[in-house]
Parts: sequence; structure tokens; C-alpha cells
Amino acid sequence: MTIHWPQGLSPEETVVHTRNELVVDTDVDVIWKMLVDARSWPDWYRNARRIQLDDVTELGPGTRFRWTTFNVRVDCIVTFFDPHRELGWTGTAFGTQGHHRWLLTPRPDGRTHVVTEETQRGLLPAIAGRWLRPCLLHWHQRWLEGLDLRGSVRP
Repeated sequence: MTIHWPQGLSPEETVVHTRNELVVDTDVDVIWKMLVDARSWPDWYRNARRIQLDDVTELGPGTRFRWTTFNVRVDCIVTFFDPHRELGWTGTAFGTQGHHRWLLTPRPDGRTHVVTEETQRGLLPAIAGRWLRPCLLHWHQRWLEGLDLRGSVRP
């Protein structure tokens, strides 16, 4: 699988990079529906609030959306969209730019290997990266666990 990163936001080009992964007992189709239904994120991820999409009901290629996470309002655009495989968006807030992506790999046993990664660059990550990275890792793990509808198994 090709790894997609927007120009300037690859792990090598940023000051903050996180990666979480989990094998979940949920079918890839169900996970995909949960991810593109951004308005439902607060139902299963406590760090998501006030999600607004521009003129659509779910995420798709080029979708613009705004949401609050870590008590910060972030403006985003979906930049990678490969149904049931990869979803990625680039976001900006307070002079910070970041990219968040999801990679889904179905397994023969009906479970799904899910990877979520985030990169950030800008003044805030440069100053607070030592604090920010552990917070991102913690909350992204909670986000992954929210996708697991029948209990989790680590890879």
C-alpha cells in the first residue's frame, strides 16, 4: 500500500508524529461508515465536538469540515479518500498545520487492522511537542478503541 502524506506534512518534515494501531473485531465496512459519518464521532470518541460539514452528510473527497478537538477549533479538508482503505484530512488551527489519516486493512477472520497517524508542524507543536505527542497518542488510542464494537485485540 502506498503511504500518502501531503507535501510538507510527512513524518520527516514535521515536529510531531504519532502512530496508533489496533486490530478490532469490527468489519472494515462498518468502520468505514463510522469514519465518514463525522457527525457521529462524538458518540464514540469523547474528544470530538461541534462537527460541521459543508453541504454534505458525510466525508468524501475534498469535503471541508470544522470540529473541536483538544478544545481547539480545527478547519479541515479531506485530502485522501480511498473507500474502505484510506481516509486522510489536513487541518489548520492557530498557525499549526497537521495531517490525520486512517489506514484500514481487512483480515481474513473478519477483523480489521486499523492504523491512525497524525503529523503537525508550526509554532505550537514546536513549543509544546513534548506535551502534545503523549496527549495525541492517548486520545487516538481511545478513538481506535471506539471503533471496536465487540472488544479489542492488540496486533
